[in-house]
Amino acid sequence: MRHSRWFALLLLPLLVLLMGARQAPLLDPDPVAIPAGLSVEAVQKEIKRALVTRNWAVTAEQPGQIEATLNVRAHVARITVSHADGKVRVAYVSSENLNFEEKNGQRFITRTMPRGSTTSSPTSRATCSWKR
Repeated sequence: MRHSRWFALLLLPLLVLLMGARQAPLLDPDPVAIPAGLSVEAVQKEIKRALVTRNWAVTAEQPGQIEATLNVRAHVARITVSHADGKVRVAYVSSENLNFEEKNGQRFITRTMPRGSTTSSPTSRATCSWKR
């Protein structure tokens, strides 16, 4: 019995470290340059197509900005995709059940996304036709 207590005390710090390993820093991706000659409508259309292709739902749309939500079972992620000054920027807005927290000014979110989600940046090379 005495040995099992010591074992539990030695195991506790390891368990605490493993719990923290499930989170990763949350970084907004670098802006993506928009090729010259594309109209605002064409850029907006391409962003929406890329979002829908990656299972994101467009929830709001304004000139130069699109809000999108990804629902995977009980997990929800919300982003804003803005396009101005010749660049597309993707920014995290909020989430549910993804263990988001902010520590010392740095944002963290769960390391592993739920199975079935395809959540690379909506403007990745694989989804934007203007980058092919």
